[in-house]
Amino acid sequence: MKVKIKKLSNNAIIPNYSKPGDAGLDITATEIISNTTFEVTYGTDISIKIPENHVGLLFPRSSIKKYEIQLSNSVGVIDSGYVGELLFTFIKTKGLNSLKYKVGDRIGQLIILPYPQIEFEEVEDLGETERGENGFGSTGR
Repeated sequence: MKVKIKKLSNNAIIPNYSKPGDAGLDITATEIISNTTFEVTYGTDISIKIPENHVGLLFPRSSIKKYEIQLSNSVGVIDSGYVGELLFTFIKTKGLNSLKYKVGDRIGQLIILPYPQIEFEEVEDLGETERGENGFGSTGR
């Protein structure tokens, strides 16, 4: 699938797969836009045009385990109508001195997936299932 991408500066690095078969395209930080006591925001200097009927999902990389930060919105959702810069904001788990990514580090990954358009049908009964209405922890694991 071809996806349009725009470099917003000469520092921009086009996302790429680290290894054949990877699902996520690695995204690189090009600048620190904001660095406060409790969060840090990185710019990537890239914007993309997600194809219609697709969604771009921004995830943290597994390397985040080495740092004292977490992606502020857990997973970023990029709709096909958004064509602005891809930004990553992380919450610092240990305050101002939290160990964080540096400019030039791969800070996240992008996965683009198709999705169906949902049309809800209101009903009185959803039918029976093995699990039923049992919620959190109901499977015993």
